[in-house]
Order: sequence, then structure tokens, then C-alpha cells
Amino acid sequence: MQNGYNSNIIPPANNEPTIIKTDVGSKNGQEKCPRCGSTDISTNTNNGKLRCNFCRHEFEPEKVSGMVEDISKLQGQVMGSGATDIVADTNEVLTFKCSSCGAEVVIDTASLSQARCHWCRNTLSVNEQIPNGSIPDVVLPFNINKETAKLEIEKFVGKRKFFAHPKFKEEFTTENIMGVYFPYMIVDVNAHANFIGEGEHQTRKYFRGSGSNQKAYFDADLYHVEREFDLAISGLSVESSLDKLNNIALDKTNNVINAIMPFDVENSVKYNANYLKGYTSEKRDTNIDQLRTIVDTEAKDIARFTANETLKEYDRGVAWSNEQLNVKGQQWKAAYLPVWLYSYQQVNKDKKILHYVAVNARTKETMGSVPIHMPKLIGVSFIVEILGIIAMFLVDFDYSFLFLLSGIIYFLIMFIRYRNANARHTYEIDTKKNITNLRKVDNFIKSEKGLTNSTMNGANNKRVNGETSTSKIFDSFTGQNISNSVINSVTNSSSIASFIKDNIEKGGKE
Repeated sequence: MQNGYNSNIIPPANNEPTIIKTDVGSKNGQEKCPRCGSTDISTNTNNGKLRCNFCRHEFEPEKVSGMVEDISKLQGQVMGSGATDIVADTNEVLTFKCSSCGAEVVIDTASLSQARCHWCRNTLSVNEQIPNGSIPDVVLPFNINKETAKLEIEKFVGKRKFFAHPKFKEEFTTENIMGVYFPYMIVDVNAHANFIGEGEHQTRKYFRGSGSNQKAYFDADLYHVEREFDLAISGLSVESSLDKLNNIALDKTNNVINAIMPFDVENSVKYNANYLKGYTSEKRDTNIDQLRTIVDTEAKDIARFTANETLKEYDRGVAWSNEQLNVKGQQWKAAYLPVWLYSYQQVNKDKKILHYVAVNARTKETMGSVPIHMPKLIGVSFIVEILGIIAMFLVDFDYSFLFLLSGIIYFLIMFIRYRNANARHTYEIDTKKNITNLRKVDNFIKSEKGLTNSTMNGANNKRVNGETSTSKIFDSFTGQNISNSVINSVTNSSSIASFIKDNIEKGGKE
């Protein structure tokens, strides 16, 4: 299990996928209002419906048909036609003949899915799928308008003004935020999970020694633990843009876009180019086979955390020695999901960092990165360090060594708060899933006395592998090998901050 990310994931037996045509009935060219015939159509962000800008008539969104709805019955590989492999030599330039005036209009689908006739101004749209990644199966319409997104971004940045770089504060404006449809794969998984290991339940905590030599000890009961269940995962969302998969980029803060998930993907509707009017979009540039390892690893993480919901009594943790996820079926849909995006490029000599503040255009969830004025942060951290050293001699505290680290602690907390380099989508908790046919085994092994660790040695039931898996997949695409060093530095920073927080809380309670 430790030698590979998905060594215990058993793929479906049927390697031939079932492809569902999701663009049936779609027509390229003019899409007219059914009431007045106008082609001036846009999205009503209040309800996600298409609206005629001439007569104000609204269209009911059309749902994709033919996909498997009961995930527990999903078998083999099923995919929407918009999720099929990209054809590299696809002709991306299409010519439409305007049905109103007869003029011929060219659309480059690499960057556009709509154009206006240059003679009569009627709108022409590309709705039929082209195998170049530009037309997905479904789209999730914007329902947060620009003004609301601007307020959320201003609120987020406003809480981080103190250590923000002076040039950033001077140049910051939300007038240039953009509505962007980013490409994702939405994956449903039908699987059977089986976990075997040992767990510990604390029965007693006590102290020996006195003063600074006082030490905590623990007694615990050790159990043999098994959990087996059927698992239906709905709407696991994975970026399908190679650029956005790189969550550990040194020159841009892509991870904050990942961190605003989840989206309510169950409300996605059949793709229609009119939903893109007024917004920009990115084209998918990865295929299912390139994303499969990420999905398999994240599905196993979800299974592990689902099992945790049945392990409440094992407060010291569970050490799984055998973890298996038998995947009986997967369903893939290509999707466009909506984001309001603010970007700012920080230039420091020959180094450039692109900072993002992103707003989920369905939930208002906001995450971002703000350029830091390092001299000010270092200066204030130094003052905090001096005060900490003074406090170490004046305050009677069991964990007085923490005062010696107060400047470093403060620096780390502020750095993480402003840069959010460790922010990510907690898919292992947030993704919708349903567990059935649960089988539990909890057999007492022995009682343990005088343990010195507050948690079980080797406990791994809260381990998350997906982020590391994503970074390694990105490295395999690009030939780079920067993932481990960056992830380790971020993880170490987060671990230090968590360790400090936990010890302060424990010190206060004890």
C-alpha cells in the first residue's frame, strides 16, 4: 500500500466504456427565444435560467439524460460524450451560415463557443460536442452576481490589509474581476470497501513527576477492527485543466481555486453556449486515463474517512494494515463550473507570483492569496519574539518553551493566513457519499498501560493521499520534480502550526 497510491484499488472488470451521447438534440448556429425569436440570450444569475434580453422570457434549464442516476447500480465504465478523449488534430475553426442574413461567420472553438454575425448581430453558438475539450457534458450556471463577488473579495482582502504589500494595497481594485468557467471532471463511483487493522480506546490519562518534570501517561484498550461496506460516491470533482492541476506551482496560487470547492454539481444542466455569454472559459486539456489515478486515490481517501464515521470509540486512532477499495463502476462527466476570479501579479526583481482570490459562484465560498510585505511581518514577529522571551521568565507555564518560539509561531500563522499555501478542497469530507451493507468487527485484544504517546503508534485512519497523488501526476505530465519539496515545506508549516495550537490548548486545559 505504501509503495503506490492505488495498489489496492481494483478496477472494473469491463475495460470498454459505455459512452452516453449528452449533446443529442443540440444544434449549432442561432438559438432563438421561443417567445419573440431574439438571439440575445444570457443567464439570469438569480435562478440559473436562460433569459431573453429582449422580451425577458426565461427558459427552463435542460438536464442531461441517459446517465446512471442510482450510483449503487453503476457497473463498469460510463462516460458522457463530452468526457471522451481529446482528438489532437480536430479542426477547431468552424464556419456557420447565419440563418437570418446568410452571412458566413467563423468561430475558433479553441477560445470561443459563441460569435455574433457581423452583419445582422444575431448570436451564433456551438452546442454540439467537438472532440477538442471545448464542449463539456454539463454546465453549472452562475448564481452569484458580480457585485456580490466583489463584496466577498473586498471583505477577504480587507481582513488582510495590515501585512499586505503597500503596492498591492495601492493597486487593489475589484473592478477587473472576471467570471470564469473552469473545466472539471465530475465522477461517480460505486465501490466496495474493506479495511482491517487495530484501534485503541483511551481508558485513563494520568501524570507522573512534578513541575517541569511532569509527564503524561495513558492507558488504553487495543482492539482488532474491521469495517466492510458498499460505498456510492456522488459528484467527486477533479480539475481537468493541466495548469490548475498544479496546486503547488511556485509562480501562481492555483491551490486557492481548488479550495473553494465543493460545488453543487447535482444542479448542473445540459451544456448550452448561451450560459457562457458574459464570461470566459478554459478548455479541458486532460483525458480520463490521465486523471484516473487521482480519482482512484481520492475515492480511497473518501472511503477511509467514511469508515471513520463508524470509529468514534477509537479516540487514539486506528492503524489499518489492509485497505482495499473494489471499484465496481465509475461514471465520468465533463463539466464547466463557475468561479469569480481576481488576480494580481506581484513582481519582485526577476521573480513573479500571480496571486488569486477566488469566489465559488454558487456558494460564495472565498479563498485567496495576498502579497505580504515581508519587512513589516519580520519586524512585528521580532517584537513578538522579544515579548515572548520576557514572558518566559515572568509567567509560570508548563509549556514555557513555546514563549521562546512566539516570534516564529506568529510569523507562521500570519504567513499561512495571508498566503493560504496549504488551502485545499477537503474532498474526503465534503464529497457526497452513501454507505450501505456495513459489517463491523471489534474484538478486544488486550489492555495497555503506561503509554507515553497521546495517539496510537502507526494510526493512519486520517491519512489523506490525494494531494500527493495529484502533484505526482502533474510531475509525470510535465517532467518536473518540484512537488515533494514544496508539499513537504507546506505540510511542515501546517504541522508546526497545528502542533503549536494543540499544545497551547492542552496547556490551557491542564
